[in-house]
Amino acid sequence: MTADDSCSRDWKELRRWRALALRRRGWKQQEIADALAVTPAAVSKWMRVVRMQGEAALAARPHPGAAARLSEAQRSLIPGLLSHGAEAFGFRGEVWTCARVAELIRREFAVSYHRTHVSRLLKALAWTPQKPAERAAQRDEAAIAAWREETWPALKKRPGARGAPLCWWTSRASTCCPV
Repeated sequence: MTADDSCSRDWKELRRWRALALRRRGWKQQEIADALAVTPAAVSKWMRVVRMQGEAALAARPHPGAAARLSEAQRSLIPGLLSHGAEAFGFRGEVWTCARVAELIRREFAVSYHRTHVSRLLKALAWTPQKPAERAAQRDEAAIAAWREETWPALKKRPGARGAPLCWWTSRASTCCPV
C-alpha cells in the first residue's frame, strides 16, 4: 500500500488493513482491538472475512444510495422548463417555489419528489427557489410610507421625553432619579 492509496481510501478501510498487518506480526486479538480502539469482536469479524473471502474483502465498498428517479437527460431539461416561467405551466405569478417545481416534475416526468428534496435538486442545478413575499392584496404602500415618516416618530419613545433628566445609574427607559 502506497501513500497515494492511503489518501484515496477511507479511514475505516485503513483500520481494517492495519489490523491484518498487526495480526500477521503475531499480535493477539485483544491487543489489536486495544491499539485500534475497536472491540475484539470487530477484529474477529475482519479476520474471519479475510479467511473466507480473501484480503480484498477488507476494501471499502461505496454506498451508492437510492437510484435516481430522474435520468441525467431529464435533469438537464429542468432548467429549460423553468426558464419558460411559472405562468406558462398554469401557476399564478412568476415565482418558482419548491412545491411548484415538484408539481412541474410530477407533470412532465411522472416522478414525485418532496419539496425539500426539490430544493437539493435545484441547488445541484444552480437554481434557487424563490419565496414569495406574502402581503395583503389591499395593502396601501403610500399610506404605510406616510405612517412611517409622520406617525411613527411621534409615537417612538425617546429618553427624557417627559422632562425628567436621566441619571447614569438608571436604565435607559427610566426617567426618574432615586432620592
